[in-house]
Amino acid sequence: MTARTRDRLVPARLGPADVARVGSAGLRTRPLRVVLSALGIAIGIAAMISVVGIASSSQERLNRELAALGTNLLRVEPGHTIFGDNAHLPDESVAMVDRITPVTSVTATGSVSGALVYRTDKVSKLESGSITVLAARTDLLSTVGATVAQGTWLNAATAKYPAVVLGRDAAARLGVTKPDTQVWLGNHWFTVVGILNPVPLAPELDSAALIGWPIAESLLSFDGYPTTIYTRTRDDSVAAVENVLAATANPEHPDQVDVSRPSDALTAKNAIDSTLRALLIGLGGVALLVGGIGVANTMVISVLERRSEIGLRRSLGATRGHIRLQFLTESLLLSLLGGASGVLLGIAVTAVFAGYEGWPAVVPAWASIGGLTTTLLVGGVAGLYPAWRAARLSPTVALAAN
Repeated sequence: MTARTRDRLVPARLGPADVARVGSAGLRTRPLRVVLSALGIAIGIAAMISVVGIASSSQERLNRELAALGTNLLRVEPGHTIFGDNAHLPDESVAMVDRITPVTSVTATGSVSGALVYRTDKVSKLESGSITVLAARTDLLSTVGATVAQGTWLNAATAKYPAVVLGRDAAARLGVTKPDTQVWLGNHWFTVVGILNPVPLAPELDSAALIGWPIAESLLSFDGYPTTIYTRTRDDSVAAVENVLAATANPEHPDQVDVSRPSDALTAKNAIDSTLRALLIGLGGVALLVGGIGVANTMVISVLERRSEIGLRRSLGATRGHIRLQFLTESLLLSLLGGASGVLLGIAVTAVFAGYEGWPAVVPAWASIGGLTTTLLVGGVAGLYPAWRAARLSPTVALAAN
């Protein structure tokens, strides 16, 4: 007798005891195994969503900072001569740059060579703390986007007297925590009138002691040459101004001028974050693959444990297509459960981390939709073999299993 003939005789052999045995043994579930398999999928999706969300939140925070600070700041510095010596910008370079039509503001600082800063005049000359003394114009803060944390900034009056404003790091190295403190600068006592907040677009100011241009020339023998010119332009003219800055600042030797855009460093950081995000998404994909293997394992074991149920359904008229559809649907539902839980968990992790860091919480829609879609694909692939195996079971062999 062929297998097909035996299949047709099965319904005549079923009795109440057979149905009861199948109902109690064949329809059993394994909730712990199902939960663990769904958890594997959830962890993979949560890892992917949280990585994308945290990276996107960090990127949004950076974009907001750039929007607030402006990406239209250009910096001009002297380069080197053809003989390798340090060049310098002309005295009138600031005024010439200011004549460029799209330029909205321009300012400068100058390095006061030989001037060192100490907390008192008793400190050893070898312990300068790597603090740079810079002569600064009074419009420096508005151009570079800096703010004062304590005290005040230099004005037309204080710029003529021994007054100094410290960058955040410079104040920390000197142990200065508030204004109205005196420091020993260039063998003269200077009064601290202000302390700056960190300056993202001009980090060199964080470790600098800033004094007025007039007092630097009259008291510290400052030569008056600007060493850094900060230029703000219209947003639509940044590239055009950048191309002519060198020739404008030093018409005789434009090749001895270096022009840079400080915000490019922050943009590079953004690119690094994107690369790191891609790496971590790969790790999330590995976790998702592990979850898919868990789903496949659960479904294969389910086929082995539910052979009696499969045999009963086949004997009652279910086709192989029905059995395949049943197990494939169960696999997809299991993956959907894990995927939805993973998306919610990833969003929650992103929100908590972003809130802790003070960032805006951002989870791109494509990440959530892509995560669920990927989960269903993994679940579908993981359920194909178990579904095919369940459909291939002979009803008589399935019912004969314990």
